[in-house]
Amino acid sequence: MPISDIPILSMLRERMEWHQERQRVLAENVANADTSNYQAKDLAPPDFEREISLTSVSLATTEPGHMSGNSGGGSQFATDTKSRYEVRPRGNSVTHEDEMMKVASNQMDFEAAADLYTRSLTLIKLAIGKA
Repeated sequence: MPISDIPILSMLRERMEWHQERQRVLAENVANADTSNYQAKDLAPPDFEREISLTSVSLATTEPGHMSGNSGGGSQFATDTKSRYEVRPRGNSVTHEDEMMKVASNQMDFEAAADLYTRSLTLIKLAIGKA
């Protein structure tokens, strides 16, 4: 089985590619901060619902005090879809502070995904005796 067929690795790789593309979009927003009528853009996060539903894992409740885990993959929190972009008189909706916060968050998330990917590959190498 090729490494690219392992679901967790393919999801991590897709997530890292998404973070790279989001970094490009956020940099474009900052570059156009003074452009009239420019609307700030952002990417929707990748949806891993199908991959997660294929590899369902549930928690075992072996004691009466154990809590059962959510098996639906859904969240108990509502999704916020409201646009937070304020528009200046020239029609531009880019705010440097917001964009820099998104860039920093994006960078941290990318580094976390890259670290998980690297550690997973190290574990695979260890398992096959190549480490």
